[in-house]
Amino acid sequence: MISEFRSFIARGNVIDLAVGIIIGGAFTGIVNSLVNDVVMPVVGVIIGGFDFSNYFIPLNDKVTAATLEAAKAQGAVFAYGKFLTVVLNFLILAWIIFLMVKGVNRIRAMEDKKPAEAAPAAPPPADVQLLTEIRDLLKSR
Repeated sequence: MISEFRSFIARGNVIDLAVGIIIGGAFTGIVNSLVNDVVMPVVGVIIGGFDFSNYFIPLNDKVTAATLEAAKAQGAVFAYGKFLTVVLNFLILAWIIFLMVKGVNRIRAMEDKKPAEAAPAAPPPADVQLLTEIRDLLKSR
């Protein structure tokens, strides 16, 4: 059973998956920073500085707070603003990833268009060489 597990782990697909997950985790931090620190401030300026994350509807009369965190402490709230923020972040993230994949595909297409180096011609098999020599000898007579 241990040898089966070792052969399973040593397969290229499992190792590729592990590397992809590790790189994806690191990439998540980069993309989150891009969305939160670069894109969202621009979006905030464009839409007038609104912060959707504090938009909520109180579900009972006890909730009187102005911020979402304070309102949650007072009682049940319908936090639609936070949901809108997450959806907007997702759409921006998906667009950025789409552009990156499109760029990588364009680079791969350019690589595929490059002419492949011609492989050296393999010598003909021994029987073909022998027949060629016989033909050349018959021609010379």
